[in-house]
Amino acid sequence: MSETHSQMIFEQKVHQLIENQYSHNQQTPRILIASMRKMHLEAFRSPEFEFEDLICQLDHVDILLPQFDYSRSQKTKKRLANYLALKTNRKELLNSGCIPTKVSKNYDLFFFICQGCWDITTINSIQGWRNQCQKSVAWVDEIWIKELSDRKTKLCVELLQSFDYIFTPHNESAKAVANLTNRPCYSLAYGIDAIKFCPFPNPKPRNIDIYSIGRRSPIVHQSLLKFAEDKNLLYLHDTLKGLHMNNYKEHRHLYSNLIKRSRYFISNKAKFDTPEQTDGQEELGSRFFEGAASGAVMIGIPPKCETFATHFNWTDSVIPICYDTNNLGELITELDQQPERLEQIRKHNVVNSLLRHDWVYRWEQILETVGIDPTPTILSRKNQLQNLAELVGCMKFSADLQLI
Repeated sequence: MSETHSQMIFEQKVHQLIENQYSHNQQTPRILIASMRKMHLEAFRSPEFEFEDLICQLDHVDILLPQFDYSRSQKTKKRLANYLALKTNRKELLNSGCIPTKVSKNYDLFFFICQGCWDITTINSIQGWRNQCQKSVAWVDEIWIKELSDRKTKLCVELLQSFDYIFTPHNESAKAVANLTNRPCYSLAYGIDAIKFCPFPNPKPRNIDIYSIGRRSPIVHQSLLKFAEDKNLLYLHDTLKGLHMNNYKEHRHLYSNLIKRSRYFISNKAKFDTPEQTDGQEELGSRFFEGAASGAVMIGIPPKCETFATHFNWTDSVIPICYDTNNLGELITELDQQPERLEQIRKHNVVNSLLRHDWVYRWEQILETVGIDPTPTILSRKNQLQNLAELVGCMKFSADLQLI
């Protein structure tokens, strides 16, 4: 069989898997998700929105979209309410500035997903959710133990006492949050839409040599600028300040396509450049899931924590460097001379992402924790990921992940 024919058969099989669209039947929604997407468009929130979108594909969902009230009277009311809340230590007075909404239908689960501690105050603008929903879960993207000593942050987090279960990607923070709220709090790692970020069935040439987005070490950055100039390479990096997306879906689509076209992807532990905020706490950020799912070779500063050791426990999942590495070009040159090693890194990254890091596994873990049965679509998604991983695992790749 010719290489061209073999590639055609592979692509046809993968297309059949990818094109297996999720059916949206007419069952009554059993999940209510409160999403921040109408209030915030910072790029760092895009993984949360992606998670919400995938839940909508996997389950029977209604979306609640709180919105800010920008009137002058509301701003005055917000300032006064928050002043009184802090003065009297009454968390129920905290005011997010949102227009009040009311939950009037019954649901099996209320899922409140937010980025930071102040976002939690949005819950005070949503009326009736506790009575209308049998179970409730809050997923807070970012909670640092050091921040819990701040009186305002502590009061915001205490609002989580109204929930049955709390989840956060920050493993070390889970116990502290559980102690503060007296509610079960679990560590739940980030995930990824592993199918969207997968470079198959049509892998593109990796014409971007090095891709770095977001926080970076200035020492590493200057080293890469010089290396790229000397070797005539494409080093793609941020050149503007500003974190807001014009359109979340367009941003996520472009972002995934850029990583899928990158040979090396810079990935660092969460808040690696702000030790004054983390106070030495090391946590696993979303960059690692994005880089791995796209089949890039990740270089950076991995966290020294249980979550990383558990979720990225294959060889060369990340090529480690230091904050003050000033000769990264030498390391990349050395890696480029090891095509078999690069091939294994890329394949392991993609396959492990498909089998372990898709958002479906995180959603399934939440449902299992609260005692709600998975939908047939969840099982279908898992089968789809399994089949795609088997196909990818059987293929032979060149160093830049092109089929041969």
